[in-house]
Formats: sequence, C-alpha cells, structure tokens
Amino acid sequence: MPDAILDLLPRETVLHIRDTCLCLATQRAARRLARRFDAALRPFGLTNGQFSLMVALNQPEPPPLGRLALFLGMEPSTLTAAVKPLARRGLLTVEADPDDRRSRRLRITPDGVALMRKAVEVWRSEHAALEAEMSEEVADALRQGLAELA
Repeated sequence: MPDAILDLLPRETVLHIRDTCLCLATQRAARRLARRFDAALRPFGLTNGQFSLMVALNQPEPPPLGRLALFLGMEPSTLTAAVKPLARRGLLTVEADPDDRRSRRLRITPDGVALMRKAVEVWRSEHAALEAEMSEEVADALRQGLAELA
C-alpha cells in the first residue's frame, strides 16, 4: 500500500465533517442556488452576483465602492472586477466621490434600471418556485439563521 493512503484522515473524521460542517453545507447550498439563479438570469446576460450588485445600486445616491463591497460581503478588489463588465455594457457608471476624489461611487444607469425591471420579474418567479419547494418555516428559519451569521 502506498504511504499516502496510510496518512489519510480517519473515515469517521471525514464523515463527521461531511455531516456537521456548517461551512461545507453552506457552500454546497450556495453553489446550487447560484447555478439555479444564474440559469434564470442568463437571458438578461446577468449572473446572480451581478443581479445582487445591480439591486444594491438601486438607490438615489450612488454608494461608495467600499460600503457596497461590505454590504455584498465582497473584497473591494473583487467588486471592482465584477463592476467592469457591467460598466462596459452601460448598466452602471463608476464616478469619483465628490467628498473624496480617491474613492469611487457606483451609479445604476437608465439602461441598468430597464434591464433590472425585466430581470426582477424572472427573479420573483424563480424565488417563488424555490420557496414552494420548502415549507414556510424552513425558508424563514434559513433566512434567520443566515442573518445571524452576518
């Protein structure tokens, strides 16, 4: 038997982690949800992450990039990379912060709002279908549990 096999974790440890790890369970569920909503939003040329970003921009005053990254749970550099394709499509603009010229603010454009009006209807339908697959208690408990992690 190769030495590498002898150095493996005990099977009980692997099964315990598989069955109890909140991080693993969350990652697996997040990936399944991401694939589901990516497919639903594909006709609009949006991923679920881009959709969430565009929803977060739907406010009268454009948010600073750093505050938006914090809200979305992203690193600012990751958000900057995510913004580029949306800006190229004319769905949002990147503006200098009038209070701090080194900072940037993101503003949804009229084209972005028009696209989001259509995408939100598909999101509503897909989200309703998802919630119909589980009891109201499970959906509410999931939202509450995830909110406690934030």
